[in-house]
Amino acid sequence: MDRALERLAELDDRLVVAAREIKILSRLTWPDEVRRAFLDAWQAGRPRLPEVASPRIDHGDRLAEIGSILSACDRGHPVGRYVARTARSYATAARMLESAGTPAFTELSADLYGLPGHAIGSSGVDNLAAADRLLRAAAGLEKGYLVAEEECCLTAQHVARVLEREIQGFFGDHKVDLMIDPDLPAKAAAGARRVRIRGATCYSDLDIGQLLQHEVFVHSATMLNGREQPWLRSLGLGAPRTTLTQEGLATLAELITTTMDLGRLRRIALRIQAVHRALEGADFVDTFRFFLESGQTEEESYHSAMRIFRGGDVRGRIVFTKDVVYLQGLIVTHTFLRKAIQEDKPEYASYLCAGRLTLGDVIALEPFFRSGFIAPPAYEPAWVKNRRSLAAYLLYSAFANTISLGTIRLGDFADDT
Repeated sequence: MDRALERLAELDDRLVVAAREIKILSRLTWPDEVRRAFLDAWQAGRPRLPEVASPRIDHGDRLAEIGSILSACDRGHPVGRYVARTARSYATAARMLESAGTPAFTELSADLYGLPGHAIGSSGVDNLAAADRLLRAAAGLEKGYLVAEEECCLTAQHVARVLEREIQGFFGDHKVDLMIDPDLPAKAAAGARRVRIRGATCYSDLDIGQLLQHEVFVHSATMLNGREQPWLRSLGLGAPRTTLTQEGLATLAELITTTMDLGRLRRIALRIQAVHRALEGADFVDTFRFFLESGQTEEESYHSAMRIFRGGDVRGRIVFTKDVVYLQGLIVTHTFLRKAIQEDKPEYASYLCAGRLTLGDVIALEPFFRSGFIAPPAYEPAWVKNRRSLAAYLLYSAFANTISLGTIRLGDFADDT
């Protein structure tokens, strides 16, 4: 390793220390008593806005250190650009957390995650339009294809036992714990050493497969692979700039392993519509009612609304925009991998698992994967490992997209002979 890479690895080590306490979701989570108070009031016919104090956070020292790292980075070097971009995303996240409850919070959130009106790559379609199209396509399918409420009868304890068996079999020598967290806003959250699932929630069989593919085999595995890197240890951080690719890869994992269901896909699209409504002025009660009228239970409607208003203002307009990334991430990650196979780059799917990266990082850092400076992933989902089947799936996806359904009728397939 030459001196330039040594110097950049040293800066990366400093970044890992500086960024370690810049935690977004855990700092913005609402206590469970807010949920109980809101639902009690709603069920009593007296809905009222939740009372939540914005967190007060000072990241001054960390911002100063990140500024020093940025000044020292050689951005003419691919690894230097990677370190600088990662450092910058943590600086944005730190300022966002410091400005919770103010308009600057949403502006900085949009810098990290985008807005409903932002375009999806070069497609010419924005996030909101994509969500609208998906929901229109799903209209009318709710009765036969959605998981019924009575099918959601599995306890968090049962789900935890099933996931624990799968986790132990997948990670081998690395210990990854599973715990039940009653305050978790999402159904699950995954790190390199721990996977949490939400308590007091009824799960379906489909939830188990989705949590396994999304949280364990992508989120936990990529973070653990990143922490095992010999030089770029920030690949194990989960930098905010990698969120779109991470959620895209994890959501694609659900789709490609047939563990995603129509209800899950609808929820992803509904959240984009809800973020848009909240930005336009819908308050927490309006947003809760929107999810409820869209078919979610009261518990899930609360959690869906809370995801959008954490760190913001329950009266509307100041919101957390992270939920915009899921559909966009799915689309661009799927498209990226299709193009990679078309251009004979099957290794790109594996590179995405080596740590928390963006799609652009995979391309820019390719020489450093080949040289061994960046280590291959220790753990990969089965669908990534199976290169031949993945190539067939992606190539067929590219081909199938050339066939327009607009000129085809089911009656065209009738055999009249």
